[in-house]
Amino acid sequence: MPVAEQDRSALVVSGKHLEYFTILWHLAEGVISLAAGLASGSLSLVGFGVDSLIELASGVAVLWRMTVDGKVEHRERNENLALKLIGGSFIALAAYLIFESVVSVVGRKAPEPSVPGMVIAVLSLVVMPLLSRAKRNLAAQLKSPAMKADATQADFCAYLSAILLIGLLVNFRFGWWWADPLAALVMAVIIGNEGIKSSLGETCCEPER
Repeated sequence: MPVAEQDRSALVVSGKHLEYFTILWHLAEGVISLAAGLASGSLSLVGFGVDSLIELASGVAVLWRMTVDGKVEHRERNENLALKLIGGSFIALAAYLIFESVVSVVGRKAPEPSVPGMVIAVLSLVVMPLLSRAKRNLAAQLKSPAMKADATQADFCAYLSAILLIGLLVNFRFGWWWADPLAALVMAVIIGNEGIKSSLGETCCEPER
């Protein structure tokens, strides 16, 4: 059943608040990860910081989508545009992960320990699933594929946080320096596929007409 416009307006405000939090979180996450990565020489942390900035761009796209939601006659067009922008951010993230992984393998670059980096990765593992759940619930009520795709971005951020931590632990315990780039390559394939589907508008829910 379509959401009444008055109720929809309240949901859109909630969506804006989620995206404001997303943007601020990824800005802080990106700056801290990049600084920690450069200080420790950890390519994995630098990559995580770049990922945060890419996800920040996704949050900006959805925030724009929520801001123009009142233009009912253009709602579907704006939804599709936001979805394509998010799809592009997925593809950019996949491309960077492939580049980072190849550089790591060629240079036999193992993830290095960094206390600030590990703290931000652990926090991301806690925060991102909660943020994803909130966005998915809102996406279902608004019938917004763009918001749903942004929730998937939050899932990927949590996965990459886990990869970063596992890479650090596995390398420390077993000396398997290649575990981190290998896992990142697997993630790149999944993320790239999601990006292509988002760019083509292939989602499980259609925009509200």
